[in-house]
Amino acid sequence: MTEKTFSNVELQAPESITDTELCEIKEREGGCAAWLTVVGSILVYYASFGIMNSFGFFQNYYTSEFLRNTPTSTIAFIGTLQMALMNSLAAISGALCDRYGVKYLYLGSGTGTIVALLLLSFVRPGQFWQIFLIQGLLMGLTIAFGVQPAQTVVGQHFKERRALAMGLVSTGSALGGIGFPLMFERLLPIVGFSNALRLTALKIGICYSIALCISTSLPSGKSGKSGRSSCSSLIDLRGFLDLRYAVLCVGTWFAILGLWIPSYYIKIYANVAYPGNTISEYFLCIMYGCSIFGAIFGGLLGDKVGRLNLLWPMALVSGCLCLFLWLLSNSLATLVLFACVYGFSTSSVSALPASIIGQITPDDILGARIGAFYSIVAIASLVGTPIGGALITDADQKEGYRWLILFSGVSLMVGSIFMLGSRLLHDKDLRKKW
Repeated sequence: MTEKTFSNVELQAPESITDTELCEIKEREGGCAAWLTVVGSILVYYASFGIMNSFGFFQNYYTSEFLRNTPTSTIAFIGTLQMALMNSLAAISGALCDRYGVKYLYLGSGTGTIVALLLLSFVRPGQFWQIFLIQGLLMGLTIAFGVQPAQTVVGQHFKERRALAMGLVSTGSALGGIGFPLMFERLLPIVGFSNALRLTALKIGICYSIALCISTSLPSGKSGKSGRSSCSSLIDLRGFLDLRYAVLCVGTWFAILGLWIPSYYIKIYANVAYPGNTISEYFLCIMYGCSIFGAIFGGLLGDKVGRLNLLWPMALVSGCLCLFLWLLSNSLATLVLFACVYGFSTSSVSALPASIIGQITPDDILGARIGAFYSIVAIASLVGTPIGGALITDADQKEGYRWLILFSGVSLMVGSIFMLGSRLLHDKDLRKKW
């Protein structure tokens, strides 16, 4: 009798464990703490990545007013340095998030961004190197320790709906790309550039404060099963031993090389091609507004049909839009259409790689692996936009932007080919979900 009872208990144990795991997964996928963390990460993305996405406004303002005697391609290095530092430090900030959570990283990132904006508000016109060091170097360094942890902590809370959750987080950067330029455009004639920056610093402080209150990190021992969280290296390059990961990184590198060029130059291009138009002021808002819908749609569809199955076609479409819509546009209406569709498609290109890495990475080193991935991509984000600027043959003529547009489109299309290669390394049957 005792033996029979013991046998029943032994047989029931695995079922009990399975039920417990299913409950934990259910809690992770839809619990209140998980969705509040998503909201917190959206706020951090808004206040960090969003201010970087607003550099199109700064590019235009510096070129026409504040740094009038500085070449356009040189000014572009300020924005690309921010992007490169954010990506190159992602390995370290992601690994720190794996180990210690987001509290101190958010504190440091928020404080640093506020200090950088306050310092920038005291810079006088024409001082390129001061702006470069403050907005490019200091702000890029501090933002790096907010953006990557904001994605990592959401990845810890979700698995089955990870693409949707991370896609929602990326909408924060798009919202910032809309909100900050509109804010600057409205405040500039009223309070001036310096006071507009100080009010922006206050806004960012509020966003980070709310995020600190509602975001939660999973304890390092519970974020995954590999057991390496406490002793993993801050720079984890072992992911590159997986060919799928390495080829995806190459594809993303090429895609990022051309991805940000339209957001930096489309406003300047529109003013040159269609002088006196009143729509170009809203191009960034149009582009980022459409990218919000694209990120949500991409997350939902990616979770259903496969994230890699969606990524490479969207990169291909984005490249084709540059080559066949922007390059051949002959009216302002066509350019507006390009901004809408391009914003929609590229949101998936920027948002999906992180969730794809999560499919082939243990959860407790997710931040370190995503960070190592983007530390390589950082090179493309640093050089892509300045290369495009250097390809402008005549900044005062529409035809002078031809090579810039070609460079952007071809880079995206090459990236899509490598992304397709990564997909085929997972499984040669493209009908399967990956």
